[in-house]
Amino acid sequence: MVQLTETAITKVKEIIESQEPKPAGLRISVVGGGCSGFSYSMAFENAPNMLDKTFNYEGLRLFVDQASLLYLEGAEVDYVESLEGSGFKFNNPNVKSTCGCGSSFSA
Repeated sequence: MVQLTETAITKVKEIIESQEPKPAGLRISVVGGGCSGFSYSMAFENAPNMLDKTFNYEGLRLFVDQASLLYLEGAEVDYVESLEGSGFKFNNPNVKSTCGCGSSFSA
């Protein structure tokens, strides 16, 4: 199961409220690419796909496809603000290594 922190849930809901039309939820997936082999993708969706697993976090719907779920099992998504910038951060116990930029990983 993928976990979202309270901070991440609040930020995603804030972004959704600014969209017109409002999306049905957020998709998180793992895609091939990056210097270590995989990278994370986040996008708003109007509806889940037929084979998606749907999670509900305080009214926020999260869609994850079956293949991505294998890599995201036990992962936590947080939203952080720091001097270096702000954004969503993945804490994934399945990651074996990351690249220097921190945006791709291998499992």
